[in-house]
Amino acid sequence: YLGKNIFGSDFNLDIYVHNGAGAYICGEETALLEALEGRRGLPRVKPPFPAIEGLFGKPTVINNVETLCSVGLILSKGAKWYRSFGVEKSPGIKLFPISGHVKNPGVYEMPLGTSLKTLIYECAGGIRNNKALKAVIPGGSSSAVLTPSEIDISMDFDSLAAKGSMLGTGAVIAMDEDTDMVEVAGNIMHFYAEESCGQCTPCREGTQWSYRIIDRFLKHQGTKQDLVTLENIAKHMAGHALCALADGAAGPLRSYVTKFRSDFLKRVAVQPREVPQPRIVR
Repeated sequence: YLGKNIFGSDFNLDIYVHNGAGAYICGEETALLEALEGRRGLPRVKPPFPAIEGLFGKPTVINNVETLCSVGLILSKGAKWYRSFGVEKSPGIKLFPISGHVKNPGVYEMPLGTSLKTLIYECAGGIRNNKALKAVIPGGSSSAVLTPSEIDISMDFDSLAAKGSMLGTGAVIAMDEDTDMVEVAGNIMHFYAEESCGQCTPCREGTQWSYRIIDRFLKHQGTKQDLVTLENIAKHMAGHALCALADGAAGPLRSYVTKFRSDFLKRVAVQPREVPQPRIVR
């Protein structure tokens, strides 16, 4: 319902589509508000929350397109119908984009609670060239990676959280047995280092140093102590920034180092690199 005098009242509804600059940080609601108001996309300190004081100081509801699309279905068919799909605490349907080393990549609309194994082997046809599965990202790059022994799991919010991961966007990425998980970790941390807005020190420094350390392993210059350092960086990023980007980087970082440590150890330097000693000026 758009236009003037909706429902015979003086209620008016207009929709405006605004093109953003495409910054990842603008997935955080207050950073998006900053961008819409013409400023750099930086997360705001909360409170006040957008529902109280949002766009141009007015109460604002912010949500993703998929969630807002469900509102129409719930209003037209009823909450009982909507809850007939999914599981008790995660009702409804979800779009699951599946990519990576699968035979039939695509976007699959399935009830929440569908098994991750079903998504990979039935919807997406299994791993291409009939190779073995090595790892799965269950909900976009910010979710902790899962091993093949963990994929018999319900794709809902609570079940994935119990496994130390999260549903997130529901974007599944399957990786086969030939995948180098150090390269995957480096690719992901390079992304977060680039997309961090730089406002919070733990995030700005943590993402940059994580990528630099992983890059050492990619050049076969890493050490076992570097793995300890990566875990410490993840620990100090999580929960110490204004928005969830730091947590979104820390979770997967910790999971790659712990679950695929052998891939990192294969790239440990044969000769330990020389660490410069501090120069004392008298």
